[in-house]
Amino acid sequence: MNRFKDKYRIQSARASWHDYNSGAYFVTICTAEQVCYFGTISDGKMLLSDMGKAAKENLANISSHYPHAEIPLFVVMPNHIHAVVIINADKCNSSIVPNISNAINVETMCTSSLQPRPSQQARWKTETVDNRMREISHKRGALSVVIGGFKRAMTCHSRQNNIPFAWQSRFHERIIRNTNEMNHIAEYIENNVAKWDLDKLNKTNNDVRI
Repeated sequence: MNRFKDKYRIQSARASWHDYNSGAYFVTICTAEQVCYFGTISDGKMLLSDMGKAAKENLANISSHYPHAEIPLFVVMPNHIHAVVIINADKCNSSIVPNISNAINVETMCTSSLQPRPSQQARWKTETVDNRMREISHKRGALSVVIGGFKRAMTCHSRQNNIPFAWQSRFHERIIRNTNEMNHIAEYIENNVAKWDLDKLNKTNNDVRI
């Protein structure tokens, strides 16, 4: 498979001090206790729950909230998500800074935007844009900003719609070092639903929340 051949330039990964502010990543996000909140798989097809549909929509539109990020390929599984996340460092400076003017807009906060909570608004107003950008970049990295915003958006959606839901506290990421790795990961993602019976995250005693 050469899905990503000549489409993305995969730079060599840096050493252990890689700051996750640029590059290509294979990301896995799991629900708490691996409960199947996103739906179920039947006859080789993923049947999305309300939370599953919300996850799919947010992932597909991630660039509209984070111009420095792109998710060209992902799969929503019953209790986890796999995604290829591309971070463009050249766009980070302007795109990870929160939009303070919309801080109290609940609807905006429940998208995959990084918006400050009302209690943070006064403090953020006293900070310069440059200082806030550096604080986010140094402490979290652009990749964590994107994934954290997506996870908060999903939690907000569940609360607004009274849907039981919880995330595993962390997410797993792997730096994609070259095109061969990218194509291998793309093949894995595209076959994930079909191979659900063999998936190590498929636990038959999990609850299914539709």
